[in-house]
Amino acid sequence: MSLYYTPEHAKVGDVIPFFDRRSGRFENFYLKNWNPDAPREQVVHGWHRLSGAWPDRITETPVHILGGTGSVVEVDGTYHLFYCTFDDDPQRQWVRHAISEDLTHWHEVGEAFGPDPSIYEPTDWRDPFVFWNEDERCWWMLVAARRRGVSARNGCVGLCVSDDLLHWRVERPLYAPDIHPAAYECPDMFRMGDWWYLVFSNYTDGFATYYRMARSPLGPWVRPAIDTFDSRAFYAAKTGSDGHDRYLFGWIPTRGENTWGFDPAPEYGADYRTWNWGGSMVVHRLVQHADGTLGTAPCADLAARMDAAPSRPVRLTPVQGTWRTEGDGITGHAEGFAAVAGCPMPGQGVLSTTIRFTGDPVRFGLMMHIDASLTDGYYLQFDPRHQRLEWRSGLRMHERGGQLFPYAVEMERPCVLEGGRDYLVEVVVDGDQAHLYLDRDYAFGMRLYDRRPGMAGWYVERGTLDVLRMGVTAFGIDA
Repeated sequence: MSLYYTPEHAKVGDVIPFFDRRSGRFENFYLKNWNPDAPREQVVHGWHRLSGAWPDRITETPVHILGGTGSVVEVDGTYHLFYCTFDDDPQRQWVRHAISEDLTHWHEVGEAFGPDPSIYEPTDWRDPFVFWNEDERCWWMLVAARRRGVSARNGCVGLCVSDDLLHWRVERPLYAPDIHPAAYECPDMFRMGDWWYLVFSNYTDGFATYYRMARSPLGPWVRPAIDTFDSRAFYAAKTGSDGHDRYLFGWIPTRGENTWGFDPAPEYGADYRTWNWGGSMVVHRLVQHADGTLGTAPCADLAARMDAAPSRPVRLTPVQGTWRTEGDGITGHAEGFAAVAGCPMPGQGVLSTTIRFTGDPVRFGLMMHIDASLTDGYYLQFDPRHQRLEWRSGLRMHERGGQLFPYAVEMERPCVLEGGRDYLVEVVVDGDQAHLYLDRDYAFGMRLYDRRPGMAGWYVERGTLDVLRMGVTAFGIDA
């Protein structure tokens, strides 16, 4: 059993969500990134169709679309697929269009087209996202692009419009903040209530999937205080709705191919290798707040499994510092460092805890795969002073970790943390990956490649932490 879809001998690249009204289910597509050691006779390049929802029940079919990511729409019984292709010398990118009656067999229609060179750089014109704009009463196509006439910080979301899906007029950028020196990849746009949302990803000067919000599809676009959906270990996410909920489909990258040639020596382990392109598919459910901002919750299938499986309580035992037990909870106070440990880490399951911090702690957090010395393991660290969550791997606790990573933060994401209130912390563990959901409204993904048998527990530094209750839900072989 797997909680996150990962194809055999390959990785999930950019997911193209598509909810098929005929079948009443998602019939998504993705770019398949084959592993270097994949059996050559099994390698089929191009788009692959994903049928089914739960990872163990997904079947995939190659559809022989050779090109970059895009989108699929259905009109009057015909499916329309938009994708992109690439030229190398000179570097150029093109949008293409194919149609199908069954989502598997496609044939190309129309002519490929590139950007207007008076508006956009010809080198970046990819990832077309097509949708019917109900406000403008025409088809819109968003394109990952770079606009001309500014510095290299010219990444933008390009715009084209059409009345018939065949003839497109290139317009000025929909969104061009001149922040990132690369095209805004995998653009996506949707309406939820009174708000329009623009979603895109970028890998320069901040590796993440971002969103903006506006009252009109024409903007102006508001950048929310927390403008990402997940940690750095989540990319190329696009959304799709089943008519009731809207889901965010992205991928958590793997590590180990050393694409750029600067991984540390093997003896340092896999947690410090560079990130790959592609990995396992991760699906979040979007949550809309009263002010229009968005949160991320477990998708419906995962949430149902989390809620249905029995959770057994964990008894936490003090390891360091001063702790006081009261009922099912335990409270720690430290002028320095205090820690408690409990259950062995599950190979697949959920660690669920309700916590509360008071005063002004420097930091506190969940320890995973921790050893008796409290140094080997992983630390999911809550940092109220900087209003963020931070991920720290065990190697950082040793001298060689400081040599490899002389900077302060390994991986972080902004998070509003308020003293005196209860937080539900759920960490879904599936082998070498884990995903935090905080109050089922905030997500943070992690990889744990160098994990060893160890315990889970909590710690606090110069402050007070109440661990009100803790439980573990085991799936698969651990159940």
